[in-house]
Amino acid sequence: MLYVLLIGLAAGAIAGLILRGKGYGCLLNIVIGIIGAYVGNWLLPELGIYIRHGIIGTLVTSVIGAIVFLFVVNLLKKILES
Repeated sequence: MLYVLLIGLAAGAIAGLILRGKGYGCLLNIVIGIIGAYVGNWLLPELGIYIRHGIIGTLVTSVIGAIVFLFVVNLLKKILES
């Protein structure tokens, strides 16, 4: 369980840095990273992209999924605000 939280924290923090320029805070980074892991593990094989397993592969998959998740959330937020 600790492994999932640490990968989630790292993935959420990296995605937050890429899309926002700073993180979202420790707890929200973990949540974003864990959701990103699920999104990445579903989306990448659907696109025919397979990343090696292990810590680095899991982290890369989680970061990609978290970026996609944050992009969709930001897009929906802009649509709902206008």
